[in-house]
Amino acid sequence: MSVLVAFLLLWGLSLSPAPEAAIAMETRPNLWAEAESLLEPWANVTLMCQARLETLDFQLFKNGVCQEHVHLDLVTTEHRFPLGAVTGDTRGLYRCRSGMDERWTELSNLLEVNGAESPPPPLLSSEPVSWITPGLTTILVCRGGFRGVTFLLRREGDDQFLEVAEAPEDVQATFPVQRAGNYSCSYRTHAAGAPSEPSAPVVIEELAAPPPPTLSVDGESAQVFLPGADITLVCVAPLSGVEFQLRRGEEVLLVPRASTSPDRIFFQLKAVASKDGGLYTCRYRLGNERTAWPWSADSEPAELLLSDETLPAPELSAEPATLRPAPGALVQLRCRAPRAGLRFALVREDAGRRRVHSLQSPAGAEARFELRDVSLLDSANYSCVYADTAPPFEGSAPSARVELRVDGPLPRPQLLPLWRGAVSPGHDAVLRCEGHVPQVTFELLRAGETVATVHGADHSSADLVLTYVGPQHAGNYSCRYRSWWPTPFLSQLSNPVELQVAGS
Repeated sequence: MSVLVAFLLLWGLSLSPAPEAAIAMETRPNLWAEAESLLEPWANVTLMCQARLETLDFQLFKNGVCQEHVHLDLVTTEHRFPLGAVTGDTRGLYRCRSGMDERWTELSNLLEVNGAESPPPPLLSSEPVSWITPGLTTILVCRGGFRGVTFLLRREGDDQFLEVAEAPEDVQATFPVQRAGNYSCSYRTHAAGAPSEPSAPVVIEELAAPPPPTLSVDGESAQVFLPGADITLVCVAPLSGVEFQLRRGEEVLLVPRASTSPDRIFFQLKAVASKDGGLYTCRYRLGNERTAWPWSADSEPAELLLSDETLPAPELSAEPATLRPAPGALVQLRCRAPRAGLRFALVREDAGRRRVHSLQSPAGAEARFELRDVSLLDSANYSCVYADTAPPFEGSAPSARVELRVDGPLPRPQLLPLWRGAVSPGHDAVLRCEGHVPQVTFELLRAGETVATVHGADHSSADLVLTYVGPQHAGNYSCRYRSWWPTPFLSQLSNPVELQVAGS
């Protein structure tokens, strides 16, 4: 393997131009403490940084500041940082990272060195999900700071429940979960030693059936197609290695399928006919057809509206009649057909893409679609179609387009700090950027430079995290949101928020 290919693999990249072909690889190192004697764990401590791949460079950080940079003569996957006896100068929150050619991995897990009689709390997490259901083995993973300790798992309100696991060669232990409840874990370095502070609790729910997957067509919950089109529906489950099923109503559809990852399936509908319109759902179950485990709840439906364009086009009009409404106005788009009993779709077109804005089945011959609090984001060409959902399943040609243009700036976001006072060095600082638009990219800026980003947020707000804060993070921050497609836009900056770091 060439040095270039090895380096690309290290960073989770590939030589393929297709983004979906990129190789995902964990690069974050592991960091733990090794005591000369677990009877006196803080008397002589060494921090071990374990890289994912061989490297020449390691860095050790304390409280957000680099303490040591080591460049080795021979490649290795591990490096030891001796601390010795823990004192006031060496207490703190540590991370490490590894690198190559001045490129660095992300920071390791957080390790607290407190030198106290009671060791710092471990971290408890659930895998692969935080619920139990027939057929699924859920485990709790308790990770401590020292290698070779004994882990204790407890369930809130159950004095009789105590699971013990020894990890002589590891820094974590796993516990299978059979019952719902609030769990926490701790550890002790030796039999007579005081247990650590308990971890933050993890809630395990018991579900009669697994939670629903999501189903979409072209990334949307509904689309309009001509008969004869090939359509792909994507079903995504909250965990991997499951069996999927596509349904229309109560009918199970046996159609071609493909998969690019174990948590999703692509259902392929070939050359659809007008009768194939309607609501589709998907579900999944653990195991396979030979098991009796329950199916998940059904996904929210995805709707296919098939229109053969044989019926007369509807008429689309706007109220108020102006097609350049003021920002914040209410615009009503009225789609009128020759008769009642039809399914209507309002279609939005911009940047060459058509997508369904909303659907209605009114009692009369007219559907009224409302655009509330319009902004620049509502600027687009709109049309509407209708289709008969009963035989012979005919549909209309699209209406004439209505071009809607809204001028003016985008609503300004608001930035909120999710902490009080000064942030302690070594901890994370979380700022919530509240915008007004979902499916955008949120950016956190300091002195005009982007320092944190959240892409494609599902909601109109996002939490932007400054990881492992040190004195160098102090300053004023603001946020904005943007999109490059289908209509490029960039919001104004939010109000500034000052981040103060304790001790700086």
